[in-house]
Amino acid sequence: MCRQSESSLCLLSLLFTKTPETHLSNTAMSSARGVHSEDQFLCSICLDVFTDPVTTPCGHNFCKNCITQHWDVNVQNQCPLCNEAFNTRPNLRINTFISEMVAEFRQSRETKTKQSRCSGQQTSKAGEVLCDICTETKLKALKSCLMCLSSYCETHLEVHQKITLTRHQLIDPVENLEDRMCKRHDRPLELFCKTDQVCVCQFCTESHHKSHVFTPLEEEYEEKKAELEKTEAELQQMIQDRQVKAEKIKQLVRLSKDDAEKEIETSVQLFTALIQSAERSLTQLIDTIEEKQKEMETKAEGFITEMEEEISELVKTRAKVDQLIQTEDPLQLLQSLPHLNTVPHMKDWKEVHVHLSYEGTVRTAVAQLEETFSTEMKKLAEAELKRVQQFAVDVTLDPDTASPYLILSDDGKQVKSSVIKMNVPDNPLRFTYCNGVLGKPSILSRVYFEVDVKGKTEWDLGVATESVNRGGKIRLSPKNGFWTIWLRNGNQYRALAGPSVLLSLKSQLHKVGMFVDYDRGVVSFYDADTTDLIYSFTGCNFTEKLYPYFSPCNIDGGKNSAPLTIIT
Repeated sequence: MCRQSESSLCLLSLLFTKTPETHLSNTAMSSARGVHSEDQFLCSICLDVFTDPVTTPCGHNFCKNCITQHWDVNVQNQCPLCNEAFNTRPNLRINTFISEMVAEFRQSRETKTKQSRCSGQQTSKAGEVLCDICTETKLKALKSCLMCLSSYCETHLEVHQKITLTRHQLIDPVENLEDRMCKRHDRPLELFCKTDQVCVCQFCTESHHKSHVFTPLEEEYEEKKAELEKTEAELQQMIQDRQVKAEKIKQLVRLSKDDAEKEIETSVQLFTALIQSAERSLTQLIDTIEEKQKEMETKAEGFITEMEEEISELVKTRAKVDQLIQTEDPLQLLQSLPHLNTVPHMKDWKEVHVHLSYEGTVRTAVAQLEETFSTEMKKLAEAELKRVQQFAVDVTLDPDTASPYLILSDDGKQVKSSVIKMNVPDNPLRFTYCNGVLGKPSILSRVYFEVDVKGKTEWDLGVATESVNRGGKIRLSPKNGFWTIWLRNGNQYRALAGPSVLLSLKSQLHKVGMFVDYDRGVVSFYDADTTDLIYSFTGCNFTEKLYPYFSPCNIDGGKNSAPLTIIT
């Protein structure tokens, strides 16, 4: 027997065997069917049009195969509709009259089915649940029955409801209906065991789930659905946060790529100029050395020529002296001596030196090259400062954050320390111990501003996160949310990187430029007068708003009474 027939058989067994009050007679069923005459050609077991219809002695009609299998399963030979019992299994024969009427009905129904398919009202689509009863073209199911474990199209659903008197539980069409039945008791899963966190049937509450806590499926569904909706919202927020972060990273990559191309272009220009300058210096150095060598060789050749002439003269004089030495005539020797210049007047070659020193030549060339390098570096520093200055913003001091020992100008551009505590309103945003004040607006992108520090012996400058501690003693470091540099004792500059870094500057700072690139995690400080880079915090991971931070420090007996002034 097909699964549909088994389900229908089970259905009828529940209706007519287990619940006698629901038994139906042919007359009652005909009355329930109303004007739908085609219901008369449907087998009450398989709920489909008769196949080989037979009639029992009590007058009811069934498919031959359906009634035969029904009796095979139930042993007792009873009519499924009226429960009339037969001593022996009746000898069933095909009812030719009904068969002919069924054939006409089948043809009529096929015509209606084709029209229905043409109209597209009931035909199934990919992914839709199909009717389990349809034997030919499977139509889209409208409902599934948890009692029969079958899904029904519009036509078969009407028959099912009339036969069951709508007592079966119908749900929206689903597949795998068996999964909705209790494996132990073959009953619908209607409750949720909160103790074991599983779905159970009514019988389970009296057996292996006894004394557990239960809730109706619908109630647990609403609770779990609410939890899932909350989880879904959290997941959605996590997705959005990561999408925003990913987009920021993509934007950072694009900006970094643009900056990299600019840096490469600038570097190529700079190094090309330096290489050309070095090559020129090397060529000039080689030419100078070769020229000096040539001068030395020319001078040496002159000395050699002159000495060769003197040697020739000396050789001649020596020959004359040798000749006189060989004579044995005293008179001739003595008479010849006055006319013989035995030691001709010659140059004193002891004081003549030929040497070449290249000392200072290479050093001079390198010094010139260093000067060229310094000039190019100066141009590079000027270009870098000019580039960050395009992000200049109008920064002012926030009086709500200022220490009670600070005096702010009316325009919010100047701050200086006071030995007298100011009468200011209590504010949790205010620095209470150190002489600090934050600036505004907040920093979430690229920002540049400058501060005049001329005449001061101590100060702190930088940026701070929104959540920094503002009460009590504060240690300035990135770990505590501060990225700053300071001046102490008039000439000691340090970057407070935790630990601090001593800064070696060429000259006293009068004007400090600060540049923040929030996305890249960079905080840089410049000598705005010389355009030199003082120090950079790099690789910072900013997760909240930043604010400019200023501290003019204590007056120190009047030596540090000058103010800090924002000039951009």
